[in-house]
Amino acid sequence: MKKVYVKTYGCQMNVYDSERIMESLDKQGFTETKNSDESDIIIFNTCHIREKAAEKLYSDIGRLKNQSSTKKVIVAGCVAQAEDSEIIRRMPEVDMVIGPQTYHKLPDFVSRLDKKKKFIETDFPAENKFNLLTKRKRLDKKPTAYLTIQEGCDKFCTFCVVPYTRGAEYSRTTAELLEEAKSLVDQGVVELTLLGQNVNAYHGESMTGGTSNLADLIYELSKIVGIKRLRYTTNHPNDVNNELIHAHRDIEKLMPYIHLPIQSGSNKILKAMNRKHTVEKYIEIIDKIRLAKKGIAISSDFIVGFPGESDKDFEYTIDLIKQIGFAQAFSFNYSPRPGTPSADYDTQIPKSLKDERLHRLQQLLKEQQFQFNSHFIGKSVQILVEKTGKEECHLVGRTPHLQSAFFKDIKKISKIGEFVDIKIDSVKVNNLSGELIESS
Repeated sequence: MKKVYVKTYGCQMNVYDSERIMESLDKQGFTETKNSDESDIIIFNTCHIREKAAEKLYSDIGRLKNQSSTKKVIVAGCVAQAEDSEIIRRMPEVDMVIGPQTYHKLPDFVSRLDKKKKFIETDFPAENKFNLLTKRKRLDKKPTAYLTIQEGCDKFCTFCVVPYTRGAEYSRTTAELLEEAKSLVDQGVVELTLLGQNVNAYHGESMTGGTSNLADLIYELSKIVGIKRLRYTTNHPNDVNNELIHAHRDIEKLMPYIHLPIQSGSNKILKAMNRKHTVEKYIEIIDKIRLAKKGIAISSDFIVGFPGESDKDFEYTIDLIKQIGFAQAFSFNYSPRPGTPSADYDTQIPKSLKDERLHRLQQLLKEQQFQFNSHFIGKSVQILVEKTGKEECHLVGRTPHLQSAFFKDIKKISKIGEFVDIKIDSVKVNNLSGELIESS
């Protein structure tokens, strides 16, 4: 029986894709291994959002291939879609290149690996890959799961490769999503995170033949008895509507957390990015969300050093962060991606200046995250136990606000997949810790 090692880079959707890839191969008699040394096939499921992620792929290929010349190497995902045959030209060790829209064919393609012929498949097929994937049979027993509801993006931000690597926006039907969700619940899942490159642009066919938006879908999923928590990511400000805001107000199972990227606090830079909204519009949306759901955690993304970003533009971003106050955020230096409009702008920012700005921005965001976490000291918080911790008797889970939290369970009365209450006694930037509140 052949063993497969899958290394996943990048976003949660790649994690979902890797799970589906391995589930499909498992039904063909392959087994997954977490040890690359003992694998017969290595699959790299890649990310193309930033240059660093793409370069790490090539480094990892060289390192792992050196372990054995008989291993078959497959590059899947967004780097595969973007770089196509260039991957094999640059790394002859690669045996197969397959894009994110054709991985449902991988079980059939793998049989060709023994014929010593390079194979590339990066077309956007007419068929729906989700209809052709095998039914869910999770290979792990985690209580949480991802569920891709939407793929692709039609926004064409000038810095982003997603429209070119994932294609146009596509939404799955409500019926097939309910079926997959129920299957996951039957396998022990109690928390679902709905995924999409632009998840709140979801517009799938409803149960009655009409069109459902994201709020409609969340309402339907919340009716499934076994689902205790719902989340979704990632959003675009232009697709936040009142129905979604009201869903946060009205649906108890929808967790008090929203990830809403803005990228910059400068209207000039937002226009150059083709974001199609203003800072003022973003603030208005945040105000509405906070009015509807008191205490909700607001998260965002920031790109530092976009071409043409002046000191004043950067200060606008700092001012916005101070005004909003974020519970979490992800921030990166601008990384020019080949084929995107902004990569050709002649106003590129020196790396040293980008690094300087990023450091300052991240320090502010860390302060805000610590401040948000500090509000929970002395409070009782419910967490879903997801895994064991690094120290003996420690268990780790997530709060409703998506904070990582851990506690010591000396009596070993808690189990993975259970909800427990802990009283928070200390916090850091990235986690909370507390004492288990034993039920009477």
